Amino acid sequence: MPLLIFNTQTRRKEPFEPLDPPRVTIYNCGPTVYDHFHIGNARNFVVMDLVRRYLQYRGYQPFFVQNLTDIDDKIISRAQQEGVACEDITGRYIPSYFADAAKLRVRMADAHPRATDYVADIIGLIERLIARGLAYAANGSVYFRVKAFREYGKLSGRRVEDLLEGARVEVSDEKEDAADFALWKAAKPGEPTWDSPWGPGRPGWHIECSCMAMKLLGETIDIHAGGTDLMFPHHENELAQSEGATGRPFARYWMHNGFLNIDSQKMSKSLGNFLKIDQVLQRASAPAVRHFLLSAHYRNPLDLTDEALERSAAAVRRINDGIETAAKLLALERAEAAAGDVAAYRGEFEAAMDDDFNTPRALALLFKLVTEIHQLRADAVHAAGEAKADVLGRLAALVEFARELRAFFSLEPEEDGTDHASADSLTESLMELLIETRAAARKARAFAIADRIRDRLGELGIALEDHPQGTIWKKKES
Repeated sequence: MPLLIFNTQTRRKEPFEPLDPPRVTIYNCGPTVYDHFHIGNARNFVVMDLVRRYLQYRGYQPFFVQNLTDIDDKIISRAQQEGVACEDITGRYIPSYFADAAKLRVRMADAHPRATDYVADIIGLIERLIARGLAYAANGSVYFRVKAFREYGKLSGRRVEDLLEGARVEVSDEKEDAADFALWKAAKPGEPTWDSPWGPGRPGWHIECSCMAMKLLGETIDIHAGGTDLMFPHHENELAQSEGATGRPFARYWMHNGFLNIDSQKMSKSLGNFLKIDQVLQRASAPAVRHFLLSAHYRNPLDLTDEALERSAAAVRRINDGIETAAKLLALERAEAAAGDVAAYRGEFEAAMDDDFNTPRALALLFKLVTEIHQLRADAVHAAGEAKADVLGRLAALVEFARELRAFFSLEPEEDGTDHASADSLTESLMELLIETRAAARKARAFAIADRIRDRLGELGIALEDHPQGTIWKKKES
């Protein structure tokens, strides 16, 4: 079965056919570094991290670029509010972005270009557009002639006339048409500027991404991604600029993830529900947040609630408890995986992910896998001889594959204490001591003491399983 990707531009799922396989070029719109990123941004970062992982799983060699917008109106405004230079703002929030992304187990891109490093290339791209009659200079600024690009609107599905009807358009005598947008902005007092053929100024937001994408990935890239909110005007303008300059398709596949709401309301600073990622990570562990962000198909809306986070936290606990409890039994039995036992599960996983990266189906499969692991572990307690060897062999194979999927989704318990790793380590040591004490009591025929240890642990939600090779413990399912 081929990998299918929903292409925003064509509005249908299409077989994935990169330009130069196995290489896959991906450009994902990154953060404007004037603040900590929020949970809505995090959805895009986690989704595209998983897309990249799956392409690697499929044998592709993705080259993943995610830009850092380090010159923009928002950055300038924040710098002016604080009375500092723009470099002070970006110097603070670029490291913050990488730190917060790492907490969510989002891997760094192959390249994180910064707009300010590409100003000369941006000027060159603007000159190409002017030469082709698609842009014009006016009082030190340069604008893109929207109506000169006949295909404008083909990504968002909107006509230029519809875009202006009832819209709040910035009034400017410099523009030939109200729909035209800035490629280069003339210098204003107190703003960072660069020299250009049209006078001192700075790049517009849209041209920055066009330039960095083409400079690092070529004039046609395989996948361009971002949130639905970027489809218009940002990505529409990127497409127009890029294809206007080169005469070639800019991106073969456009991917957009859906909105993330907070308690069924659009996230907004005015509503007081604007959650930065560090605030969310105070409410749930990183694995739980990742599970939540992948629990709905990436193109669908997703609603963040306390209940949803709690469900994801419980799901992650069940996955990890199932894998680790079975692993303890397998270590006691020294069981080896039975060859071929995971073929059906692997086929289901690939079918889910090949269907436009359907993570809800893939996560449901992981639950199905853990359920069978629990059943096989219970069966192993009562089986004997060759039957037990068969059960343990299948169990070992499923645990190995479950670990592979858990690592793919990056749902392993945290090791920094925020997911109670330190407490778990102490619990493990205390449980080993109790199991040894109980074993010694049984050997001394002090069965009342041994039974008291088992019963008291049961009251605390911990079950003991006795096997010929020893005893393992697990948390009871609530």
